Amino acid sequence: MPITPPPIGATWAGRYLPIHDKLLRPFPEIQSVYGKIGKSETATDPAPLSMVETTVVLRPESEWRKEHKTRWYSSWAPEWLKPRLARFWPEEQPITWEALIEQLDRAVQIPSFANAWLFPIRTRIDMITTGIRTPVGVKVMGPKLETIEEIGLQVERALQGVAGTRSAFFERVTGGYYIDYQVRREEAARYNLSVTQVNQIIEAAVGGQDVTTTVEGRERYPVNVRYARGLRDNLSKLSRVLIPTPDGAQIPISQLADLTVRTGAPMIKNEEGFLAGFVYVDTTGVDLGSYVTAARRTVAEKVPLPPGYQLVWSGQYEYLERATERLRVVVPITLLIVLLLLYFNTGSFAKTMIILLAVPFSAVGAIWFLYLLGYNMSVAVWVGLIALLGVDAETGVFMLLYLELAYEQRKRMGRMRSMADLRAAIEDGAVKRLRPKVMTVAVMFLGLVPIMWSHGAGSDVMRRIAAPMIGGIFTSFLLELLVYPAVYEIWKGFEVRKLAMEVE
Repeated sequence: MPITPPPIGATWAGRYLPIHDKLLRPFPEIQSVYGKIGKSETATDPAPLSMVETTVVLRPESEWRKEHKTRWYSSWAPEWLKPRLARFWPEEQPITWEALIEQLDRAVQIPSFANAWLFPIRTRIDMITTGIRTPVGVKVMGPKLETIEEIGLQVERALQGVAGTRSAFFERVTGGYYIDYQVRREEAARYNLSVTQVNQIIEAAVGGQDVTTTVEGRERYPVNVRYARGLRDNLSKLSRVLIPTPDGAQIPISQLADLTVRTGAPMIKNEEGFLAGFVYVDTTGVDLGSYVTAARRTVAEKVPLPPGYQLVWSGQYEYLERATERLRVVVPITLLIVLLLLYFNTGSFAKTMIILLAVPFSAVGAIWFLYLLGYNMSVAVWVGLIALLGVDAETGVFMLLYLELAYEQRKRMGRMRSMADLRAAIEDGAVKRLRPKVMTVAVMFLGLVPIMWSHGAGSDVMRRIAAPMIGGIFTSFLLELLVYPAVYEIWKGFEVRKLAMEVE
């Protein structure tokens, strides 16, 4: 969705549109390109001529170009070993979505146009809900359009220097050109003409007037009549528009009105009762939360706000803010519910705390796995982390159950008199029953891993939900095998020493 300042006319807009399409078509990943400029005659599509919408249909990813990637074995592995390693870590892989967008953006660099690469359906939803079509937007609100434009241009320049900005463009709230006819009432009265009659002729000659309707079967089309483009494409020709008088004379409009070109707002937007201007920001290589934090800091330092004006950060960032507010409530409630369920199940606060030790260890694996995959924090990732809490509790209870069974069995048999007996019970519960633990974790692990290779609708979200669970399950399982037995020995050691003293 390229955007340009508003003074562009329909003729020049039509010339630029094929250029965009021509620059995109040579890419082999693109199946078709179709650009649209202007709007339909409906109030639901208030798109100005300065906004281009180019729909790019991509081929299946299997047909995308291959790009060479340096793997961890590329520099040191011998030539006979590289083909074997390449079966698991191939050096030639299809070009990634991010790399393709970067190449397309570099190819379509036209002066005065700012690009934004978006998904059609999601963009429409964003425009309906927030009014912003890019991932991040800044709404400049205040009482005067001129001051809003000054602030918006400063914000645009400030954001262009923020790391992660692909493009930043302030949609001009002034700069539209208008032809203003000021009818001289005295001159019109001399020819027995009213202001309304003169304006009607101007409207019919310049804007056109429906004179009849043609019927084509079940379809009906209005027939609009106006001056040809060659008779109304500059002020000197517009000043020669003829006005018929009641006496039958034809009077040039220049004798009855003054023609002037004025600048004004191409479109007036309103937000929360204030006049508003929008800054559209497209980002790359950074998550929205980190980007907006850095952008807020930069704008606060470089853009002073006069009294009565404010900046509102919007776009997809609004969804992130709302989700963050909900997660601040959901995550503590989830932890509390897990804590209560574990306590009701074990009947011991100490056992509950031991089981919850898996949470920080699983978080380590989840965060490292997200880092290795290059995933940013998002709502889907948080959903995966919340689900990981339940998985941690399940595997922790499973491990503690075997330790407890081994301990209680030896205690009933009267074989729990020393620390050596305790260690033997822990070894029996932790080591000799390793197979069912590994099978339990392996079932969850193998059930989630195929999601990472999934494609199609919703696969991006599913991968981000599964990724923290996969990394967290791996590290939490290591914790349960290595740390749980030691913690259990420390906890039960007090009880064993007490029993030993009673026996003595």
